[in-house]
Amino acid sequence: MSNKKHRAHSRKRRKYNFHRQTKPGEPPGSIKTDPRAAQPKVYVIAFDESQLVQQEITDIGKIGEYLAKYKVTWINVEGLGSAALIQQLGDLLHLHALALEDVVNVHQRAKVEPYDSILFMVARMVSLVDDQVETEQISFFLGKQFVLTFQERPGDCLESVRQRIRKNGGRVRQMGSDYLMYALLDAVIDGYFPIAERLSDRLDALEDEIMIDQRPNANQKIHQMRGDLLHLRRALRPHRDAVNELIRDVHPLITPETSVFLRDCYDHTMQLIDLLEIYRETCADLRDFYLSMVSNRMNEIMKVLTIIATIFMPLTFIAGIYGMNFDTSLPGNMPELKWPFGYIAALGVMLAVTLGLIIYFRRCGWLDRNVAPPETTSSSPGNH
Repeated sequence: MSNKKHRAHSRKRRKYNFHRQTKPGEPPGSIKTDPRAAQPKVYVIAFDESQLVQQEITDIGKIGEYLAKYKVTWINVEGLGSAALIQQLGDLLHLHALALEDVVNVHQRAKVEPYDSILFMVARMVSLVDDQVETEQISFFLGKQFVLTFQERPGDCLESVRQRIRKNGGRVRQMGSDYLMYALLDAVIDGYFPIAERLSDRLDALEDEIMIDQRPNANQKIHQMRGDLLHLRRALRPHRDAVNELIRDVHPLITPETSVFLRDCYDHTMQLIDLLEIYRETCADLRDFYLSMVSNRMNEIMKVLTIIATIFMPLTFIAGIYGMNFDTSLPGNMPELKWPFGYIAALGVMLAVTLGLIIYFRRCGWLDRNVAPPETTSSSPGNH
């Protein structure tokens, strides 16, 4: 297997399969990390209207100092390779064991679960890796003065929120921890828009390949595109229910002011879902259009071969008659065999038969190329 095929196979396994670390029958709330997971790094951004501190920490015990001094503290953990660190954070911030178990099992769908004075939420970040759609679980813990986030690996779509905090732009420095969680969730959902636009460009390019170049690997690309859209749709749809639950259910940690902004987050989710449905329908139309073009092309080839075979059938018959060897000394045997112009006459008969068949085929319209009417070609499947 080549390296390219091996990478594609590996991407497929990462995309569609998951492995739960806890075995069946183990106590609920067991924290078992993936041995392949990245070792965690903990970053803290603590702020209020006038103060801001941002740094990486190695001593988890110092988080209590930030909570006591600043209005809002954002603790971001990049990497899930240490069960001890995750448990230490859970003990410090009084997080439920079941929620911590969901943090390390990264196949979770987007959801919201309240635990006493803590609100737990799971979302999925999306990215393009080697032009393939991949998602990553991000877990949120919302407390009265803090937001704790867990990421599978370094790199995210949250840099815009960090910039707003540093520059004191918008409301994030004036609002509480619930608004910070909304800003992070909104950045995660808005991160789907560039991916959707990239897929739209790929659909346009794929349509051009089918209609102009007619490349033979177009069907494979359509299948890959459908897989990416399905993967993206599976990741995004649960966000609609999760955000709707945040809006609908009253929770003491979410103020009415923040709930208004969550409605906008819900609206973005619905826009993305509608876009993905349109792209999936367009992709299905492209597949049908490609198969139709392949079928029409095969019909054209079969028509040409059939016409050639039909023309040569009478010629073969005539050549076979004149190619038979008979004893001409016996009476009644093919007297034209000794005709001086017999060879030329046979060729003339063949030429006349060929011209007659060609004229007949042309009058029947069999030699004309099939040209689709204007109303058919103008309604191509690329109107998305």
